[in-house]
Amino acid sequence: FSPRRYLLCASGDFVKVYSVNTEETLRLMSGHADLVTGIQLNPHNHMQLYSSSLDGTIKLWDFMDGILIKTFSVGSQLLALYTLASAEDSVFVVIPKKGERDTFQLVSVKLTKGAGQDLESKELSVVLDGVGASMKHIAFGREGAYVASVKGVNLQVYFFKRKLLNRFSLSTLKTKGGDNRFSCVVCHPTEDCIATGHADGKIRLWRNFHHKKEYTYSTLHWHHDIVMDLAFSMEGTRLLSGGVESVLVQWHNESSCQKDFLPRLGSPIEYISMSSDGALCCTLHTDNRITIINSNLRFSRSIQGLIKSRDVKTGLVVDPRTKALVLNGEPGHLQFYSLQSDQQLFSLDIVQRQYIHEAGLKQSDLVKVAFSAQGTWLATVEESEEVTDPELQLKLWFYHEEAQSFQLNTRINTPHDNHITDMCFRDMDELGDDSLILVTTGRDCVFKVWVMVEDTDPEAQQSVSWTCDFVGSYHNYQATNCCFSEDGSLLAVSFEETVTVWDSLTWDLKCTFCHPPGNIRKICFGRLTCSKYLIGATDYGFLCCWNLLTCALEWSAHLNVVVLQPDPVSEHIAAVSWLSKESSLFVFKPNEPRPVYIQRNLCKEKILLAAFVPRDEPEMTSSEKYLWLRKSQLFFLTDTQELMTLSTKSLEERLTPSSKQLAVEESLPVTPFSLLLGKHRHQQAQEDIDLGKPVVHNKQEQASPAVKELLHTPAHVLPSASFLCTIFINSLLISKENKSSEEVADEVEMESEKAEDDSDEEDVTAMEQEDTSHMELLGEMTCKLSKSQEKELRKIRKMDYSWISAF
Repeated sequence: FSPRRYLLCASGDFVKVYSVNTEETLRLMSGHADLVTGIQLNPHNHMQLYSSSLDGTIKLWDFMDGILIKTFSVGSQLLALYTLASAEDSVFVVIPKKGERDTFQLVSVKLTKGAGQDLESKELSVVLDGVGASMKHIAFGREGAYVASVKGVNLQVYFFKRKLLNRFSLSTLKTKGGDNRFSCVVCHPTEDCIATGHADGKIRLWRNFHHKKEYTYSTLHWHHDIVMDLAFSMEGTRLLSGGVESVLVQWHNESSCQKDFLPRLGSPIEYISMSSDGALCCTLHTDNRITIINSNLRFSRSIQGLIKSRDVKTGLVVDPRTKALVLNGEPGHLQFYSLQSDQQLFSLDIVQRQYIHEAGLKQSDLVKVAFSAQGTWLATVEESEEVTDPELQLKLWFYHEEAQSFQLNTRINTPHDNHITDMCFRDMDELGDDSLILVTTGRDCVFKVWVMVEDTDPEAQQSVSWTCDFVGSYHNYQATNCCFSEDGSLLAVSFEETVTVWDSLTWDLKCTFCHPPGNIRKICFGRLTCSKYLIGATDYGFLCCWNLLTCALEWSAHLNVVVLQPDPVSEHIAAVSWLSKESSLFVFKPNEPRPVYIQRNLCKEKILLAAFVPRDEPEMTSSEKYLWLRKSQLFFLTDTQELMTLSTKSLEERLTPSSKQLAVEESLPVTPFSLLLGKHRHQQAQEDIDLGKPVVHNKQEQASPAVKELLHTPAHVLPSASFLCTIFINSLLISKENKSSEEVADEVEMESEKAEDDSDEEDVTAMEQEDTSHMELLGEMTCKLSKSQEKELRKIRKMDYSWISAF
């Protein structure tokens, strides 16, 4: 929390600034090339922020303006960051210990002073060895007098002035359900007291730890499982704790008898943070949600990001109406995630049953999702976790404009006799609602076609419902995938090793394709100019392209494709392969076997899902390499639940700090004061013209970046005036080397003609000065000739016109 009610949050390789009042994302500060591992307010200037990253740099930001002030290169991965008011020009970071695996050190980094923006800070001093890698494993005591570190069952306390290190150990024996391993540590802000959380749910309050043997601790116990985090209030009278129970506990005066609770926070609490004025606290939850809580322990606001589900079974689906990503959210729910605001739009309860958090309990969950082309219909499949005989339900939802939400239209119990493997809509706008059909495939070796019919039940709340219209099969093989062609005339269904193509009007089987060995893993039709092709990927590592006109194999490639995703607004298809523990991306058109884009080693994680999201406006890009991304943006979801996207900008462009772009754009909105000032200046200039005063426009001053930097940069991030003085003065000087070649040639010719034209030039100059003085008195403006025009006049004057007399 910042003093002005801003919430600062590390998110991937970005730092986000939220408004506590509106929950909006105010700033997205980019500059780190890897995961941001820590953020801390500058103790000497609360309008500035330090951030650390795995890229080995510490950055100092002005987060109010989103400007990067300094970058300090440390040269080692930084796993946590701490700042102290008593430690001037230094910060503390956790780094890996050289030569030892999974061993970390707490070191002090001396921040180099200098005029440049990019500085090296390689002066490190080791404070503690054998510390934990998590930020919750280290805490600094009151006024920075000592630092406490926990790891395993050991507590270390180091006193800076005395240079004394005390170690305390708890028993490793797990008796009566107890587990003494430390999980987090926090220090009292005004007293010598250390609070530690433990794996068995206990909280210990340590005192008198200046002595190795005379130390004492008391115990608080409410949590039934691991204490995830602790935080003291600013005055130290209250202690907050959170864990897997999704309950925030507030302990008063270190007493187990005096405590308050804020229950039902939705998911386990990972982190707790207090605002600097003590008025608010926030909790970060495992479902990627931030909850803002008042000091009286009442819920205030919530900022929900992309929920990390246990298993994204629905895939990445795009809502055609909102262009939001739709996927598994809370158990039994669909989350609609806005890519523009980086927040959840809403959550739709599909299963409509209370989920019980108990290991081994078989419960129903959401496994398949499909939207119609206009987003008016939503199909969902939910099934129990039983492997052999699952309980299946197919639900059709209709979007009501008045309610601005999906409402259940039809529920179909046991639509298939075994797991449903895929489903898709056919939506042909030109034919109306009659063309809207749904196809599902299952392990019961059939695919089914579902259509809308009028509901004749007088007590029914809706006019239409869905029913099965056709059942198809092929040699009793399991149906695994299905998709419609762009015009909806053909349906492709894969049955193990074979792809079948069906007429969607008569349901006649038109042709079959096969590329043994291996079952068909993914299929999709080409679009636009490539609509005559059908693409399939096998689990034996082949990517095949069949021509629907010739019913023959067009080309094939040896590629272990795990994701096959067509772009809905272009001919491009993205294929992601997984080989040697690396994910690689190949983008191609079906009519060209050579890919238009290849990105090997896209990431170390395995990419499980992908989705093209159409852009509102085509993006302008100068690189032919990224032309396929002009109309859509490609998103990936990895097995670690990380959502990634490809950028058309280079790494240098994305990492260019905004402080290098200090000149204010002319298109920025102006303030009322600047409007009044501009109007006054315009009136004054007009009066000067009316009075005959020459108006001088200093182009050199307007174009000077030094002047713009001086005038538009916030004062608190400017370097000293002595540093800027030389740059400013030099920017106002006119260089002699800026003359054009024409001007230099004119000067040489003028010097050669100076002797013969000296008297004439003096007469002309005198006449011009005299005439100018008279004209200025009359309020008229003179038109002075340029040097090139004067040169032409001199040539004409010297020319011999005597030949004209012959005529």
